Amino acid sequence: MSPTNPRILPYGTAAIAEAAEVIRGGGCVAVPTETVYGLAADASDSRAVAGIYEAKGRPSFNPLIVHVPELAAAETIAIFDDAARDLARRFWPGPLTLVLPLRPGAEIAALVTAGLDTIAIRVPDHRAMQALLDATGLPLAAPSANASGSISPTRAAHVAASLAGRIPLVIDDGPTPAGLESTIVQDGRILRPGPLDAATLGLEHAAPEGRITAPGQLASHYAPGKPLRLNAREREPGEWLIGFGGVPGDDTLSIRGDLVEAAANLFDALHRADASPAARIAVAPVPGTGIGIAINDRLRRAAHPR
Repeated sequence: MSPTNPRILPYGTAAIAEAAEVIRGGGCVAVPTETVYGLAADASDSRAVAGIYEAKGRPSFNPLIVHVPELAAAETIAIFDDAARDLARRFWPGPLTLVLPLRPGAEIAALVTAGLDTIAIRVPDHRAMQALLDATGLPLAAPSANASGSISPTRAAHVAASLAGRIPLVIDDGPTPAGLESTIVQDGRILRPGPLDAATLGLEHAAPEGRITAPGQLASHYAPGKPLRLNAREREPGEWLIGFGGVPGDDTLSIRGDLVEAAANLFDALHRADASPAARIAVAPVPGTGIGIAINDRLRRAAHPR
């Protein structure tokens, strides 16, 4: 690793082999998933998991998601009831995280669960993360590969800019297709909206509890370095406007008003806005239906005072 930047390697056999060697040695590497780029380390190694928290500057009370290759592997770590197993069979691999009771004796570092008796777990649907899981043979803790609280990374360049000097390696497999972190479900309710919406899952959203029970619940999260104004229909002086549909701007989430396209473009657009010469950022209204619920969740947290 150079003093300032991680190495970026294109996805392939050599990159996966090198990343697996780093992880088996107790380090962490950035790897794409179908949601965002994740910062992966051995979930059974306390020191390796501590390295994730250190690299991100992540508060230790904020638990991590563990990635495994298949449902059978997940069942060695977490206790599934029939409802959870049904969701897993229907939506794994995919952008669904289940928060389940931690199985007694599971070899998972205590830091991963942040002291909770539950674990957040999912089976990713991306060739790079699946290849890394196969190469290491380990469950991988992998939160988003960015400094804690900042804009989530959907490209390798986002990771390199956010974690410069903190990690050795980024695997580059292009932009992530979903562009939003996974939907998180516990006890049949959605804790964090994501690419799989309530109608698709056949579930309802949980009422906020005011305590951290799963990743992605901090009030201020996913935030740019500049002030962010929501529901803007026109640009004010000094702003970079991110448009949507009929609201034009310096950039747009989707000129067609397509919510799936908007989700895929959200963090990339925020990164561009943050790098622009404007002092502030504004975002056009996004309908709060379907995946728009997840988009607005991320925008509210991004705009929340720090």
